[in-house]
Parts: sequence; C-alpha cells; structure tokens
Amino acid sequence: MSIVTSLSPRALAAPESGIVEVVNYARGRDGLLPLWVGEGDLPTPDFISRAAMDALAAGETFYTWQRGIPELRRALSDYYARHFAVRLPVEHFYVAGSGMQAIQIAVQALTSPGDEFVYLTPAWPNIAAALEIAGARSVGVELQFEGGRWTVDLDRIEAAITQKTRGIFINTPSNPTGWTATKKDLADILVLARKYDLWIMADEIYALYYFAGGRAPSFLNVMEPDDKIIFVNSFSKNWSMTGWRVGWIVAPPEMGQVLENLIQYSTSGVAQFMQKGAVAALDDGDDFVRANIAKAARSRDILCDALIATNRVETLKPDGALYAFLKIDGVTDSRSAAIDIVDKTGVGLAPGTAFGAGGELFLRACFLRDPAQVAIAAERLCDYILKL
Repeated sequence: MSIVTSLSPRALAAPESGIVEVVNYARGRDGLLPLWVGEGDLPTPDFISRAAMDALAAGETFYTWQRGIPELRRALSDYYARHFAVRLPVEHFYVAGSGMQAIQIAVQALTSPGDEFVYLTPAWPNIAAALEIAGARSVGVELQFEGGRWTVDLDRIEAAITQKTRGIFINTPSNPTGWTATKKDLADILVLARKYDLWIMADEIYALYYFAGGRAPSFLNVMEPDDKIIFVNSFSKNWSMTGWRVGWIVAPPEMGQVLENLIQYSTSGVAQFMQKGAVAALDDGDDFVRANIAKAARSRDILCDALIATNRVETLKPDGALYAFLKIDGVTDSRSAAIDIVDKTGVGLAPGTAFGAGGELFLRACFLRDPAQVAIAAERLCDYILKL
C-alpha cells in the first residue's frame, strides 16, 4: 500500500493544475512562444531589483513586521490614492507572500469547514482549490457567453446562495475571460451581499489593465465603510514581479490582529529586502506599468484581429486583463487541443478545461508580450486553425 493513501484527504483532493500540465509537457522547447501562463516577457525592471539588492546588501535580512514594513504600507496607501481616488489609512493594508497567499489568508479568515463560497466561472482555478483545501465548498456560477462576449447574471448568483454561503469571490477584470464588471454590476452584487449578510472577496489584480482607458470599476467606487469586503492583490502583473511572490490584502482595520496571526503562522512575514523592492515598484513604477498596459493593448489587437479574421474563432477583444479566451470551431477537447497546438505550432496555450465550468471548449492566450512575438504566434495559430 502506498504511503500516499495515509495523507490528508484534503491534500489528496488538491487538483493538478491543468495549466501547469501543459507547461511541463513542452517547457524548454526550441522556438516556443509561451502564451500559456499569466505573465509578461520582461524581467523585473532594474529600479525594483536594485532597491531589493541594496536592502539585502545593507543587512535587511532579519525578522520584520508581520503586517508589512511601514514604508510599504504607506506606499500602498499612496498607490490607492493615485489610482483609485481613495485615501485609505495604512491600517487597511497587509503584505502577503503573493496574491495566492493573500487569497489563502482571506479564505482562512472568512470560512470554516463546510461553509460555501460562490465564485464566477470560468475562473482562475486557484480560488476554488484554495476553498476546497480549506474544507469549504466552492460553488461556481457560470458567466454567460454570447457573441464572443461574457456577461454576469445576478439571478444565477442569488440562486446559488444557501444558508451555508459565507461570501462571493469576484475577479474583475477576469482571468481568463476578460469579463470586466461595470460599476452597476458591482453595485448590484454588493446589494446582494448586503441582503444575505455575505462577504465579498474582491480580486482586482488586473484593475489597471482596462483598455477603455483609466482603470476598471472597483468595489471601492460603490462600497460604504461598513461593507464586508476584503481585497486581494499582487505585485506580479503590473511590475513584472511574478517570481517575487509578494502580494497584499486590503481589509477593515479591525481584522488586523486576525490577519497578522494568520500571516505569522504561515510565513511569518515577507522578507524585508523584497518589501523594499515592492516599495520602489509602487513609488517609481507608474511609467513602467503604463508601458506594460500599452504593450498589452497592442498585442491584444494583433492577436484578436488575426484570429477573428479566420472566421473560425468566436471571441471579442477583452475589455480588461491579459487574456484572449478563444472558442475555436471544431475544438471539443481543449486539453488535447493545447497539446496538439504546442506540438504542431510551438505556441503554448492554456486549456479551458483548467478554468472550470463553462471553459471546456476554450483556450487561453496571454498577450502581455512583445507585439512582434505575438504576431508570429497569431500567424502560427491562424495557420493551424484554418487547417482544422
């Protein structure tokens, strides 16, 4: 008998990532154009890395503030004042070891085993997995797809709420669909949460990747001070820091000690020298973020225009985030299609099966890359699609 059978049922139930499965299958191939994971093609800019290296060289290697160093919490407050037109005191901010850990901490704070949490699907798979591993139940509510565009149905969300429901997870702009909630959508969801006394966990990691200009609507635009909303976010996408694993939480200050305790008993805080890099990202990184967004917009247009022109792909240019979510005529098994595409074209895509209900017939392409590379990827994909 394998020793694996004696492991925790929760651990055994943790699903293999359908994205990582394809990545592991083809990682390192010559000529590969990797559009499968949610990151850009640029390394972390030097002004961020240098700040971290200077702090490391200065000996900032000791235990540090569990809630985040004061400089970083101040920088987060300033960031929200600039980009969200709201001035939140530093007591609202908590530094986590990645956006994923921010989600795990929020799940631990808001749920008990047996509780339910509603989320919109297709979705980044980690939220459902985090809930299930914690002993809660993830309840997916499918977005509507018609004419290449995704929309939310509030009646479906309400129908999914039971006496066991503790909250609603909302990721907007959305990974993988690009669905972006309007201000009215958010206000309506908030009314629903108030009606049933539910928490909202808001993942607004792609808020600045909003191609209509400015930034996407936020719950910060519609909430009142006593609303039960916790925000989770990450440094990964805006500042090309995916490998750093630094994120943050925005939460009511009265939760502070609870959140500090959960951080203490998981990582005991993020390394101080890494936090100094994060301070530099926030204080000096707006121009870099704007350049990243402009590049994403150009590459989005190149990729989507080419694929739509085949008349074999059902999609529209997404309003936000970093992904084209593609429904290709003739593809009925996106996992097999992702393997076939990487074998025949050298373009790495993520299978829609990785994103839950409603995503099975789709493939996801991340377009935060050099537009010239995306043009090559688009040419290869169009050639493949037209031969199906």
